Amino acid sequence: MEKQNLMKRSEVPTQLTWDLESIFASKEDYQRAQEELQEAVKRFETNYKDQLADKEMILKSIADYEAIQVQMSRLYHYGSLPATTDLTNATYTQMSRQLDQMMADTYARLSFYNSQLTQVNTDILDAVAEKEPRYTSFVRHMKADKEIQLTPELEQALALLAPTFNAPVGIYEQAKLADMDFGSFTVDDEVYPLSFVLYEDHYMYHTDTKVRRAAFDAFSKVLKKYENVIAQAYYTQVQTEKTLATMRGFDSVFDYLLYDQEVDQELYNRQIDVIMSDLAPVMQKYITHLKDVQGLDKVTYADLKIDLDPEYSPKVTVEDSKQLVEEAISVLGQEYTDMIMKAYPERWVDFAQNIGKSTGGFCSTVSGNAAHPYILMSWTNHLSNVYTLIHEFGHAGQGILASEHNAVVGDNPSLYLIEGPSTFNELLLTDSLTSQTDDPRMERFALTKMMSDTYFHNFVTHLLEAAYQREVYKRVDAGLGFDAQELSKIKRAILEEFWGDAVEINPGAELTWMRQPHYYMGLYPYTYSAGLTIATQAFLKVKEEGQRAVDRWLEFLKTGDTYIPADAAAVAGVDIRTDKPLKDTIAYLNRSVDRMIELTNELK
Repeated sequence: MEKQNLMKRSEVPTQLTWDLESIFASKEDYQRAQEELQEAVKRFETNYKDQLADKEMILKSIADYEAIQVQMSRLYHYGSLPATTDLTNATYTQMSRQLDQMMADTYARLSFYNSQLTQVNTDILDAVAEKEPRYTSFVRHMKADKEIQLTPELEQALALLAPTFNAPVGIYEQAKLADMDFGSFTVDDEVYPLSFVLYEDHYMYHTDTKVRRAAFDAFSKVLKKYENVIAQAYYTQVQTEKTLATMRGFDSVFDYLLYDQEVDQELYNRQIDVIMSDLAPVMQKYITHLKDVQGLDKVTYADLKIDLDPEYSPKVTVEDSKQLVEEAISVLGQEYTDMIMKAYPERWVDFAQNIGKSTGGFCSTVSGNAAHPYILMSWTNHLSNVYTLIHEFGHAGQGILASEHNAVVGDNPSLYLIEGPSTFNELLLTDSLTSQTDDPRMERFALTKMMSDTYFHNFVTHLLEAAYQREVYKRVDAGLGFDAQELSKIKRAILEEFWGDAVEINPGAELTWMRQPHYYMGLYPYTYSAGLTIATQAFLKVKEEGQRAVDRWLEFLKTGDTYIPADAAAVAGVDIRTDKPLKDTIAYLNRSVDRMIELTNELK
């Protein structure tokens, strides 16, 4: 496996970076747009403050509010995305912080709008939705918010405090990407450079066991030095959420964080409990098989992400990915395929691997399709990169279609649904890889990638984050505090419960709570498995029913915020009101592992 070195951002070829000029052609245009936004907000205040008394005025106000939201989205993306590519760049950081303050001031000035809408008579709000059905979901939320809305003065104060509320994740990212110096480590007299990105995108998958485990030890040693400051940042985050929950009248921080998702604790707890109990044996069987095939003395936490057949793993360049992506998503039709493939010539994706860049991947869509979506990842020429890319393309496709078919105030799906389209695309990639061969080794390889890149990442890694996170919030609800040692204790207990005797939870594994920004995003981690449950069942229906199921899925992608999650999933033909989809998905995984073992025996 080749050694990896990180470039400075200034050394990155332009073709590996995203194109922000689709938002603003220049910084001058960006600055001019900030001034125009302030004027638009001033007009909005003049026209609508204390004026929302009838249906026609509310309809007019929503249209103007949407125009402001689109402009704010454009400014947000142009001003904040550069910092994600290089947190060591002071100019980018200052630009992002200036934007944060401007956004906080703007939201504070606009806070009167929601406050006044929630005071409007329900009959008038219903009349607005009847007159303009595109605003139905917006009205649904306004009616629900009547129960949790604070005084206008308090709402304005909370909006002004947004940068403060966002400080914990900023502290975490700065510590992780700007302050942590991982240096290098040595194996058999050879020196290997190490960074956060290099570990998570390269060494975690390294084929040499000595290098892989040494990298994990060196990585964990540096993490350990920062555990107290990261724990303090996280403590501030969850205590802030608990305080806001109490202020808005919620009995539990769980109810507060699930409120915007429009799901209850039953769906949340079921997702975690069923996977912890039913999927654990399946994953232990998979890991034990991996150990046998690889001839490992044992499986440690550092070994979990290795390939079953690394010698068969092809090197995949960005250029190579085009064909793989196009073939995989073609089942969704030419129109969808053409929409996604524009990502390459239009430079939606920041592929570069450079110092200071945020880890992992994300897709962010500009409101109203005012510019193309933006995807961040770090390309290392592994097939797993294609899974990350096609995952983010799933988000992009949903973002575009939802914006095309909904009002700006109704195009954001519930967080519970958000990971469905992304993981569905990963399943299409695996299916495409397996359908093109009758070679048992290739079939096994594709099934392994499905397990390691799709289900392991989304159904296991993020689910274990969610199980850990649930225990933390239980402590907060009970009025208890925590420190770094307590967080590590909770994390280790969750890992040991899930993996049993199949995996050695070696020192450093307990620090996994320091590796993800998801903990600063409310109850987000569990939604990966929730979305993948919907995606798996919809995918299996596509395999069984063909075009009819494809049409349902495309319709689901267009729904945006039209329905609550249970009704939206039903559009795709999946009933999440019961545990059947989740149990069926786990059964599908169990069959996949059994097939993998069967193919291994054939190859022997």
